[in-house]
Amino acid sequence: MPFLSSLLVACFAIHFSEALTSTRIKTKPQHCRQKYCSNSQLHSSSSSEDPTESFPLNDTPKKKKAVVIGAGWGGLSAAYSLSQDPSFEVTVVDAAPRVGGLVRDGFKSISGKRNAEAGQHGFWDCYYNIFSLLKNDLGIFDNALTGYAEQGQYSPNGLEAVWPIYRDQSPQLPTGLAQAAYTKFLKLPLVDRLTAFPLVLAFSEFDDSVEAWERYDKISFRDLCVKLGVSKRCYEEAFEPMILTGLFAPGAECSAAAALGMAYFFVLSRQNAFDVRWCKGNIGEAIFDPWMQKMKSGENPVKFQSSTRVTGFQMDDKNTKITGIKCSVTGEEGQSSSLLLDADTVIFSVGASALNAMVRNSPQLANFKEFRRFANLRGTSVLATRLYLDRHVPTKYSANACWGFDEGVGMTFFNIGELHDLDGAANESIIEVDYYHADTLMVMSDDQIVKKVKQDLDTMLGASCAAAEVTDAAVVRLPSAVNWYFPDSYKDMPDLSSSCLENVYFAGDLVRTRHGSWSQEKAFVAGIEAANLIRGLPIDKGVIPLPKDEAHVAFGRSLVKQFQTLLSGVVSSEGENKKAPSLVDFLF
Repeated sequence: MPFLSSLLVACFAIHFSEALTSTRIKTKPQHCRQKYCSNSQLHSSSSSEDPTESFPLNDTPKKKKAVVIGAGWGGLSAAYSLSQDPSFEVTVVDAAPRVGGLVRDGFKSISGKRNAEAGQHGFWDCYYNIFSLLKNDLGIFDNALTGYAEQGQYSPNGLEAVWPIYRDQSPQLPTGLAQAAYTKFLKLPLVDRLTAFPLVLAFSEFDDSVEAWERYDKISFRDLCVKLGVSKRCYEEAFEPMILTGLFAPGAECSAAAALGMAYFFVLSRQNAFDVRWCKGNIGEAIFDPWMQKMKSGENPVKFQSSTRVTGFQMDDKNTKITGIKCSVTGEEGQSSSLLLDADTVIFSVGASALNAMVRNSPQLANFKEFRRFANLRGTSVLATRLYLDRHVPTKYSANACWGFDEGVGMTFFNIGELHDLDGAANESIIEVDYYHADTLMVMSDDQIVKKVKQDLDTMLGASCAAAEVTDAAVVRLPSAVNWYFPDSYKDMPDLSSSCLENVYFAGDLVRTRHGSWSQEKAFVAGIEAANLIRGLPIDKGVIPLPKDEAHVAFGRSLVKQFQTLLSGVVSSEGENKKAPSLVDFLF
């Protein structure tokens, strides 16, 4: 995700508004039972939903059945956390044959002889909770992930920029200044990069609070850049590639709030934030298989129901709970069978497109206004390809972002032989090329796609690649597979717990939370938080928080907050608090 280049020159002047530090939990209507405890109850537990319910003296309380829909990072995290509580019986349901959600493997090349994945996914330095899982719980950190390495950015004109290993740069500098000093721009003129300076005003105000999201989510990131005077070249060569590879859609179709939040988390939170590791092998074999086996073999085993598609829901008599999950199971030979899973608790951990489809196809869910709003959510498409070449083709960097090949389409490419440390890397090359917001490409045939991918690589890598022949290829189409953070979409996203169905929760990176993380890390954290609510624990129990803002950032944020308070007049003539003015109010 090498993308925030031009902004970094200006970031040393960043003055942010004070960060929101309190966690907000939405209160349920009177007809819905509260699913979390008061402070005095947080450390008490009960083996039944109703603490007043009693059992015969010689009977063991029946386990509560938790069904997790979706086996991505969020769903697996929720299942793993719930399985720590022996009072729950956990079942994970997923339509795919392999766990992992969007990042799963299990795909095959065109010849059927080679494995492929749904793209490559980085593990950034700020993935504290996932790193803890890999190190402390699974003990696979060093075997599963690569070390840090420099990254490149290409256009049809060649190499455009280089992102160093920031932790190796000395001296350590304040965030913003560090990225500006150590990022290597090869072609984008300094005068264009400096036009990004006014964006620090937006970063000054956006603090990931609910109020900040509501202000900035209604406008697109492109409109924000235009209003602030970012040059056309700076936007097209730095910011548009950033959004296309970070949020998987053009800046004109992405929320400014999402862009600002993502950028701060991945790049600007501290000097080392953009240092990234990659999975050393197929992610299913390297990470998800060991994790799944640990859950299957634990003291309270988790059941995995793969190749199982949710087709409907059963409700209780009062229409306040989901009591059953109707499923269709696909057998090894393609035959289908029906399955009904009883449920005391349900966690939806699916993406925007899947959640949309469930509501549209479920009269039970569509009965609720809360769920009907999910029909506004949508995803954007990814095309993951992998070429197997008949000779070694050198790449200067093993991970690279690209721009300028197809309008409105993001692009990255990876040297799989180097990332996966394959023995045959000296005699062949395996290059992964992934395209984002890729609907215009996915309509092509496999042969047409392979031809296009090879041409793009020849353009970037030159004669050595042009001389190579393709011996096999993988083409993985993922329609509407990743969440699309389009303007004004925040209001339709789910919270951790449902406001209408008292036993329903949500996990994944689509969920509105206040941890501050993004992508896989956010999904993983949201799974823990959802499980904590279900178990009646503090929402942040077992969650590693993000580091506090660096001193200069925190100071700047406090100044901005004070300035906003001064402008607001604090109290109106009627004695009511006024809303503090926003940069968005002045610009739009």
